[in-house]
Amino acid sequence: MPGLDATPGFEMDENFKERLIRNVKKEVKQIMEEAVTRKFVHEESSSITSLCAAVEACLSQGLRRRALGLFKTSSTTALLHKVAKSFPPANHISRMVQDLENVDPTNRKSSSSGDSTSKPLPPPLLKKNSTGIISQSHHQQPKYLWIRLALLEKQLAGIIAYLVENSSRYYEKDSLVADPDCGSILSSLLVGPCALDYSKTKTQDHFWTDPPADELVQRHRISSGTTSCQPTPPLNFGRSLHTGGSSEDALGQMPRSAKDYVESLHQNSKATLLYGKNNVNVHPPQSDPMPGYLSLHQSARGLVIKWTPNQLMNGFVSNCSSETGGIGGGGDGKDGKEDKSQYWQYALNLRVEDIVYVHCHQQGGGEGGGTVVLVGQDGVQRPPICFPTGQGHLLSFLSCLENGLLPMGQLDPPLWSQRGKGKAFPRSRRRPAPMPDQYQEAIDYVFRIISKARPEDLLSSQELMDPGYRRGVAKNWRVLSSASASASSSDSPHTSESLNPPDSPAIPQPEQNSNGHPIRLVCQTMKRQIISRAFYGWLAYCRHLSTVRTHLSGLVNGKIVEGSTEDREGLTVERWQLLSQDGCVTDSQQVLRLAYYGGVAAELRSEVWPYLLGHYVWGSTSNERQDLDEGTRQSYETTMSEWLAAEAVATQRDRPSSESSESEEQDDESDLGDSIEDGEEPTSPVSSQGGIYSKELLDLFALNLHRIDKDVQRCDRNYWYFVPPDNLEKLRNIMCTYVWERLDAGYMQGMCDLVAPLLVVFDDEAKTYACFCNLMERMSANFPHGGAMDAHFANMRSLIQILDAELFELMHQHGDYTHFYFCYRWFLLDFKRELVYEDVFMVWEVIWAARYVASNHFVLFLALALVQTYRDIILTNSMDFTDIIKFFNEMAERHDARAVLALSRELVLQLQTLIENK
Repeated sequence: MPGLDATPGFEMDENFKERLIRNVKKEVKQIMEEAVTRKFVHEESSSITSLCAAVEACLSQGLRRRALGLFKTSSTTALLHKVAKSFPPANHISRMVQDLENVDPTNRKSSSSGDSTSKPLPPPLLKKNSTGIISQSHHQQPKYLWIRLALLEKQLAGIIAYLVENSSRYYEKDSLVADPDCGSILSSLLVGPCALDYSKTKTQDHFWTDPPADELVQRHRISSGTTSCQPTPPLNFGRSLHTGGSSEDALGQMPRSAKDYVESLHQNSKATLLYGKNNVNVHPPQSDPMPGYLSLHQSARGLVIKWTPNQLMNGFVSNCSSETGGIGGGGDGKDGKEDKSQYWQYALNLRVEDIVYVHCHQQGGGEGGGTVVLVGQDGVQRPPICFPTGQGHLLSFLSCLENGLLPMGQLDPPLWSQRGKGKAFPRSRRRPAPMPDQYQEAIDYVFRIISKARPEDLLSSQELMDPGYRRGVAKNWRVLSSASASASSSDSPHTSESLNPPDSPAIPQPEQNSNGHPIRLVCQTMKRQIISRAFYGWLAYCRHLSTVRTHLSGLVNGKIVEGSTEDREGLTVERWQLLSQDGCVTDSQQVLRLAYYGGVAAELRSEVWPYLLGHYVWGSTSNERQDLDEGTRQSYETTMSEWLAAEAVATQRDRPSSESSESEEQDDESDLGDSIEDGEEPTSPVSSQGGIYSKELLDLFALNLHRIDKDVQRCDRNYWYFVPPDNLEKLRNIMCTYVWERLDAGYMQGMCDLVAPLLVVFDDEAKTYACFCNLMERMSANFPHGGAMDAHFANMRSLIQILDAELFELMHQHGDYTHFYFCYRWFLLDFKRELVYEDVFMVWEVIWAARYVASNHFVLFLALALVQTYRDIILTNSMDFTDIIKFFNEMAERHDARAVLALSRELVLQLQTLIENK
């Protein structure tokens, strides 16, 4: 009976609709959770693709094919184009889809799920680019294109709501969209995702364009001709106004070309790395063989063979230590730059389309490596490329080269394929003559690179039908080929092998008359421009100098204390013994100067640091210091006993009610009755005076205890000193004692980081507590209840604006980046989390000594030195606020502390000299 058969089918349709709606709900929930947890959703997120697939399935169910008219396909893209005629938002999305499809007609089916009846599109005509290599777009449009675009444009919910209202025109009666419940639910579910703001689409090379910090440093070290710690010359009081700018521009061209060359060696969107091998020797003319890195890249312009000397790949790091550290760099940096520029001329950058023959020479069947000689169209041989000893290096390179040439080129003769072994060298039809056993068999091959692309292949079918047009194109092709061959033959081998320099601008040649007036006019114009440039440069210098005197004069001490070579050795044990004879240190200035320029010996820190932190008084005797330590210990123990009693009361008060009720039931007939009969009021063991603490005080102290316990458990657990639980208990005692005396301020996250290094050096709770209290006199203002952090940010802004205008301009382009929030952790913890422990000790003692020698704000110059150490990387990659935070977080505990300290001292000296105007 028909009625009996209709009921199961109806139930199946309803269940199918429920599954579709359930799937959409799941994907909507997923994308909304991603938006909340990650604070953003990328346009290429898998959550978006899954949601689009779920919506596609709902829209495809029950779609009328005949209602779509001439499109003759059941795809939802055809539905969009149909709806676009009567609904403006759909028309907007339809135009966007058509624009994207016109860019690459081969990907029209990617805009929707497609249909099996659709006919394949004919292949597009190949286009010829400027380099003569046939290129074809390989960009694949994302799936569900129109749904994705409508979602990103926040129009998807409106379009589906329109389809639900007009479902009778496009859908069957039993479809999901035509269902009054399911259709409205579908459109309502998409309101939330349409309200989100999606981030920009990732490029296909987002894994390579956002490399980690260590790779950025390595790339900069390779490409830069100068040391990474040497910034662009800032406001220089000793600069000559007669220095021209042409030489500087000429020197700047090479690093930019080198930078592009190094970037091209890495995997990126413009080129694909097909082959890479290190320690491949190249024998340049009139030079010894040089090892380097050989790579084969495939880009839109064709194949490129590159070879870079190992001296450049290793970075050629110049001396940037404390001896030569600073802005100037000294002569070592200059010599390193000259050596590096010398190696750049040996780097190879060859286009395979310029190569005709590949000569291969082997010894002993390939076990001895192999040599490749490339012969160009001009007949010039490139330097021999010698592969290291090993099986298959040469064959692997040729195999990658052959695969890269396909499908528009090949090797002649081609490599042979062996089952289970891969590629093999072609075998000669003639057997070679037998060689004596004492000689290794030399195997030579000559491969010719054949390009299947002819000029006629680049033309359309209509142009091929015109014989006259074909003859003209062929003639022009021969002329261009001969011209390029003659131009390449006129160049020297080094020119074709080295990096291509930037094109020089054409200088117009003035027409010379007999009277010479045009030349005289040009000279007068140049003279006025030079004088004007010098004047405005001098005026800008005076304005900057006025700003320095007005805003930055308070950041450094007025008196310049210069350090000698001996001072840079630091405070050694021998010097300390000479300065502290009879247990009394009288020459405090010499101790501070030695600590500022060279640091303190590790075995002396427990003795010297109390002086630097103000716990010991300069000139005090050993007996006076012992009395001070004893008094500090007694005061510390007294305070500790007070907060321990308060902690006991707070712990007893916070016990669960169940435990207290059980104890009351057990003691109901004995203890409780006795206490009532006696009528005694129990005293609280909360302090030595027997007083009772208020509830508010106990609540506040318990809250701080909770914060301290959390921070102590995760403070420097990887450092050897804090592995035993006893030392963690010492750290907790010090923090609780400090907070107990300052409950109004309380505990702030980061205080444990400031106590930990002091405890490691002293290994004494009382002395560590006393020194920490002195340290917090300066550091407490950096925490949220103080206002020193805003002053640090403002001073950093002024320093970089004066000392490095180029870097400041980049920061100014990124808005909030000029607020220097990325320095917050540096100033809060005195760079404790940026350096390893041994470097933290060295940096801290220099900061403490700098207050009396150079600057009371030495942390500003440390931060500026840290920024300028990586300024070239920041400028090259145009880092914004997020990038700079990510970069320095990844570089934590990897900095060269000695180089940063040396540069910061030079910055202090530079500012002091500017203020004095010497």
